[in-house]
Amino acid sequence: MSLMTLPALDAAVAPLVDHAEQLLAGRRIAVLTGAGVSTDSGIPDYRGAGAPVRRPMTVQTFLADPRARQRYWAGSHLGWRHFSAAEPNLGHRALADLELAGVVNGVVTQNVDGLHLRAGSRHVVDVHGSIDKVRCLTCGQQFAREDIAARMTRDNPWLAEPETVKLNPDGDVDIDAVDAMIVPECTVCGGMLKPDVVFFGELVPTTKFTEAAALIRQADALLVAGSSLVVNSGIRLVEQAVKRRLPIVVINRGETKADQRAALKIDAGTSEVLAALRDRLS
Repeated sequence: MSLMTLPALDAAVAPLVDHAEQLLAGRRIAVLTGAGVSTDSGIPDYRGAGAPVRRPMTVQTFLADPRARQRYWAGSHLGWRHFSAAEPNLGHRALADLELAGVVNGVVTQNVDGLHLRAGSRHVVDVHGSIDKVRCLTCGQQFAREDIAARMTRDNPWLAEPETVKLNPDGDVDIDAVDAMIVPECTVCGGMLKPDVVFFGELVPTTKFTEAAALIRQADALLVAGSSLVVNSGIRLVEQAVKRRLPIVVINRGETKADQRAALKIDAGTSEVLAALRDRLS
């Protein structure tokens, strides 16, 4: 049990956490997380209450339009500085503790921030990839994002960080003045580089989804935290749990596509609820 002082649960939420404990106690739990788990680390949610409407770049636009790639890499470079500085929050650490205690068998995450691994979770399936890696689309060579960022800083000294950077959930920011932007290329073959994340319009790699589905098959319950499940990869995993008649507990502010299928929905912040469950289940 953590020695940290936990935030007090809202009076309306406490009995729901009691119910979640009853549903999950003694079961091996697979966890599916979305952007709502990382909001307490300063990374905003695409679809949370008050989130601005965004039209993220599709993979088709990225591949076809050189100017779009300039715009993407300029914004992504500025956003990376803030994104990489984010720290795991109480919810991330609670899930890592539950895995260490043998209660959680792994975390499937739709996030690309790497915060579950940094919090200490060992079995993490990042179905949408990880923003800290960059891959060449021609030869497959992989690069550390830090190395690419250093090259971009050297090649684009004009790219001074603005006073206020509005960070997006994928580590990007919006920027329009990109004409002078020098886009990084593969140092092995000169090919096109792309962050090793799943863009909109791009399919989740089969190997990733297979690994995620295996976690559900090996579990006795599914805990969904911080995801509206609008993205297809998430709801497909929930459907597998439904077919196996696993108890499903959803923790998310606002509606999700699994609300009618879940044994329990807790409309609350993920950090405090996950911390409370950690101390009751481990």
